[in-house]
Amino acid sequence: MQNEILMMADAVSREKGLEKEVIFQAIEAALAAATCKLNPLDIDARVEIDRSTGEYQSFRVWEIIDDESIEDGQGLEYPDKQLLLSSTKEDYPELVAGDVIEESIEPVVFGRIAAQAAKQVIMQKVREAEREQIVKDFEGRQGEMITGIVKGMERGDVIVEINGTEALLPKRNMIPREGLRKGDRIRAVLEEVRYANRGPQLLLSRISPELLIKLFELEVPEVGEGLIKIHGAARDPGSRAKIAVQSMDGRIDPVGACVGMRGSRVQSVSNEIAGERVDIIKWSPEVPEFVINSLAPAEILSIMVDEENHSIDVIVDETQLAQAIGRSGQNVQLASKLTGWVLNVMSETGAEEKGQGEAQKLIEMFSTQLDVDEDVAMILVQEGFTSVMEVAYVPRQEMEAIEEFDDALIDELRNRAADALLTSAIAEEEALQNAKPNADLLLLDGMDEHTAKVLANNGIVSQEDLAELAVDELLDIQEMDEERAKQLIMAARAPWFE
Repeated sequence: MQNEILMMADAVSREKGLEKEVIFQAIEAALAAATCKLNPLDIDARVEIDRSTGEYQSFRVWEIIDDESIEDGQGLEYPDKQLLLSSTKEDYPELVAGDVIEESIEPVVFGRIAAQAAKQVIMQKVREAEREQIVKDFEGRQGEMITGIVKGMERGDVIVEINGTEALLPKRNMIPREGLRKGDRIRAVLEEVRYANRGPQLLLSRISPELLIKLFELEVPEVGEGLIKIHGAARDPGSRAKIAVQSMDGRIDPVGACVGMRGSRVQSVSNEIAGERVDIIKWSPEVPEFVINSLAPAEILSIMVDEENHSIDVIVDETQLAQAIGRSGQNVQLASKLTGWVLNVMSETGAEEKGQGEAQKLIEMFSTQLDVDEDVAMILVQEGFTSVMEVAYVPRQEMEAIEEFDDALIDELRNRAADALLTSAIAEEEALQNAKPNADLLLLDGMDEHTAKVLANNGIVSQEDLAELAVDELLDIQEMDEERAKQLIMAARAPWFE
């Protein structure tokens, strides 16, 4: 039996890639369980194996129970496993409640049934150790690219073997129309280490933009050497992708380096992601230039940046419109993801119509709020004014530079603008005073009364209403930093996860 223990520890350790100590501990637990099962009494036992010889000793274990914990007239709950503290004081005066006493016992003879029970315990312990090893090996590797072999399919998902460990590539994370077959070698990004009832589960993704970045890092040596920097990527998996690159050495063309000789490097990347077409974009710190590069090969006539709404109107020739937008809007959508700006592609005619529409809205706003005729409102719009606040507080010399305005008109416009702002502030304050947010919104962690009333004034009166908002929607209602907006929304959603 001793030799069998050493042989078992050695074989399982090599087969499962686990340390021998883990196997020995599993065998000890199995032997202890079998010892308890074969003993006629309901005992606790411990087994200790000599790591060098395989010999083992068995011990019966008693737990020490405080006398005061035993109610009058009641005995020990487990008399074959427990001893009262008072009964041990003579022989073991140093013991306290919660300690244990061990007594060496004769190891039982293990037959076929006992050996089978021991094997089951050992395998259970080995499975637990394997799960712990998976967590240890992969928990800190989220976002890394991993190579594996397709082992099989399970309800549309793909099982991938990674160095003896199984991972799951869910159907939602597979490239559309990609025909993976058993035995295929694939690369994927480790998206998550998820904890399930059967232990930790590795979730992979082949549609993540991070996979595209990792593939270029692998194929383009200049990226690994720090000579080329990748700023980001955007994908329409299985169809088209864009990646932004920058040269850190003026002598290197970043686009050419990523394309490779006769397109060899970009073709290798494309082949790995099911033939996805990859556009390599030259990154620029200047947003307009970066946007123009991202929409290539379409030629851009002009762009108009709206910092406040984080959007850009891109003007192209009528003949270039379809190319700039792309099939089903694919080109402009990928460019928007890559640059981080909302891109509105339009023709010169469309831009002119949009500009006229926006100008007309501003003219009507100035006419109403300042009580001026359309000619004066039109001049304000033509001079670049977009709000009543600008009319009230812009430096006076800027208005004096307007040829059509004299001092009297300037004074009148500024006074009317100030009055309009005051009236608006009073109306807003009255609306806030009348706003009635629900108690659950007022008591939400991180909420203050003013913010709650502003939300209620905009129709967000309960915690549930707030929970259904997106961060940008909340920022549109109430000015605050993005981090606080996220915290408020997550606090409102907390009951969803209880």
